[in-house]
Amino acid sequence: MTVLRIVLLIVHFVGLAAILGPFLDQLRARSKRITTAMVWGARAQIVTGLALVGVAYASDHEPDHVKIAFKLVIALAVAGVAEATRKRAEPGAAYWIVGALTLLNIVVAVAWR
Repeated sequence: MTVLRIVLLIVHFVGLAAILGPFLDQLRARSKRITTAMVWGARAQIVTGLALVGVAYASDHEPDHVKIAFKLVIALAVAGVAEATRKRAEPGAAYWIVGALTLLNIVVAVAWR
């Protein structure tokens, strides 16, 4: 179970990097857009996050339900905004929303104990 948890955690971090990397890379660009990598990263975050919760339950570790629900809602919002605006040439505020919610999810993951 430990190996599965570590593999899922690594894939979870790769999903995070797929969202945050393009976001940070485009900060200085005139034209910002939601990339395909950001969309797939958001999808990966949801799937691996749910799998990590399942592994925690299987390992007799009860995660904080409120924290998990909060993170899931944020992740679903990131994925929804990214999916809805991925084909737009100029996503407008959606680019900033995806970046801000991703950073918020990191803060919740690290600071919420």
